Amino acid sequence: MNLKRQLLIVSLLTLVLPWAGCQFIAETESALRSSQQQMLSGTATAIADSLSQYRILFPQPVDAVNEQLYAHSLATAPSIDGYFDDWALTTDSLRQLRGTDGPIRFALGIHGASLYLYADIPDDSIVYSAPGTIALENSSHYSDRLTLISVGPDKTNRFVFGAEAPGPIVAAYVRDSFGFAPDTRMPAYWRDYPGGYRIEARVPLSRLGSDLGVVVSNTSDPLIRPINSLSYGTGDPGRLASISKQLQTIVTGLAQPGLRLTLTDANGWRIATAGDLAQTPAAKGAASAWMRVAYEALIESGEDGERAAPDASGREQQPYVNRALTGDATSGWFRDFEDGRAIVAVAQPVIADSEVIGAVIVQQGTEAILSLTNERLTNLMYTTVGVTLLVAITLLGYATWLSRRIRRLSQAAEQAVDTEDLRRSLPSALDGDEVGDLSRSFGHVLGQLGEYNEYLRTLASKLSHELRTPLTIVSSSLDNLEHEPLSDAASEYTARAKDGAARLRRILTAMSEASRVEELMRNAEFSNFDLAAVIASATAAYRDIYPLRQFEILGDDNDVTTHGSPELLIQMLDKIVNNAVDFSADGDTISVRVQDDSTQAKLAIHNPGPELPEKMRGRLFDSMVSVRQGDDAEHLGLGLYVSRLIAEGHGGAIAADNVNDGVEITVTLPRSEAALVERGT
Repeated sequence: MNLKRQLLIVSLLTLVLPWAGCQFIAETESALRSSQQQMLSGTATAIADSLSQYRILFPQPVDAVNEQLYAHSLATAPSIDGYFDDWALTTDSLRQLRGTDGPIRFALGIHGASLYLYADIPDDSIVYSAPGTIALENSSHYSDRLTLISVGPDKTNRFVFGAEAPGPIVAAYVRDSFGFAPDTRMPAYWRDYPGGYRIEARVPLSRLGSDLGVVVSNTSDPLIRPINSLSYGTGDPGRLASISKQLQTIVTGLAQPGLRLTLTDANGWRIATAGDLAQTPAAKGAASAWMRVAYEALIESGEDGERAAPDASGREQQPYVNRALTGDATSGWFRDFEDGRAIVAVAQPVIADSEVIGAVIVQQGTEAILSLTNERLTNLMYTTVGVTLLVAITLLGYATWLSRRIRRLSQAAEQAVDTEDLRRSLPSALDGDEVGDLSRSFGHVLGQLGEYNEYLRTLASKLSHELRTPLTIVSSSLDNLEHEPLSDAASEYTARAKDGAARLRRILTAMSEASRVEELMRNAEFSNFDLAAVIASATAAYRDIYPLRQFEILGDDNDVTTHGSPELLIQMLDKIVNNAVDFSADGDTISVRVQDDSTQAKLAIHNPGPELPEKMRGRLFDSMVSVRQGDDAEHLGLGLYVSRLIAEGHGGAIAADNVNDGVEITVTLPRSEAALVERGT
């Protein structure tokens, strides 16, 4: 039976999963949510009862709620630079006012003992203050400015933020009717942008009263009285709402893992928050859209999950919260249909002396819901879990068996190539499925490859052995002809034949050299020696052998101790240098660099010759491969192959790469054990 039929039979078992899953989702969702809501309702009731004793800490309700401003709690202090990106708030938290040139957006925040202000004010024609007029209350020179009006039990302060030019500005303030005065303790920044300006400022909380309002003055001409945009009505500013430090400490102590607690005053303003919902990675993507549609069809949709998050404005106005502020304990639940995650929320009124002074909002995520148990769902859960485990174990067992067969085949094939044991038998060769066919195909290919490699490996020695005898006969016959009377033409032909015979002898010598090197590598005695000194001595000899080339040695003068055979490494260097000479021109400089790299030694030979073709970079060190052209096109290409044998015989590696002005061959050799111990590596 082939794998396609096997996988088809196994996959039929998964048809049980949709039925079990649909039953589980449809019958457990409402039960789990109901149980969770009851648990959260009890928690919220207990928290609300404990908070009712702190009535004095709750703000008194007000009628003009829309005139109130909210100061967000800031985790870090923003930089006073006219930018909003370091406030750690979303743009939804910005309050809006109707301005003459467009909506004015502003936000207030508290960090430490300071109130922070940010305002984005559209203005088609910015009018700056004349020098020295910012601190004048009744100046006839009008300008664009923002004013904070603070009202307390015994004082009213106005903080004016105007600018003579963009950049840092000095705020001015007036208390009651004592006149304006500059105050350097309130740093502010005025930043222009096309179509308006931004103001960012910091004011000590000690300078502020309980009520706060914002007034933006906009004028198009210094002689025209500005039009004011107010955050409140015609009366006094509304009370500033913010996180209560005392209530925040109490709520933080009541928070439990996985729960998010939010405390509001009687008007819905958030005055304390603690805890967070447990998070799990969401599986999103267009491919899961049909799953979300099916999920919505099986269960109640719920409200949008984003509505469960704390309101960016600072005031909680969800329907279930509003009902709690009227005295009724309510609950709600929300779902994010991108990841299926649900949030159950309960709102409990905080009542003191028969008066609602606030509300406690308790929220918990899907993770806590799924951790609950319910006696009514036990049988269904057992059935679903049993079916799921059966299918999972079956698929896991089959996948493990199949992957193990394929992995064994892959490892056996790689090991055969690495060890050049290409005639070994592969796993699953006797099986009748596709893996067996693949194993037999691999075995056939490896067998053919082994025969071809063996043929290539012994070709040089066979040719050398078979051709030496007839070549000797030809050479001796040509030597004998020199003693016979020959015409001038015959003598010329005889000389050419001798040159050809000599060339053949050199070719046979090169072909047999690789075999001799392999034999030498097996029998060589390795020792520790200074590679830098050996390379320096060999390079000095190359200057005499190749007088038309320049040779230079680069690298440190320190000893580079290596473990190996100096004679074989010099033979390797001879081949590489000879190759560099062949591919360079007269007068070119061939550089030899020895580098100490702690755990290994690097030898690099650079010649300014032509670049390597891209297709030859990986084959350059193979047997009988050459990139020579012209008269040298028939070169056997055994020199670099011999170099590779010597490098790999020393446990190293050899590679060639194109550089900016030529080709560089790099040989990497392991350091000696004594050198490694001396260096402490």
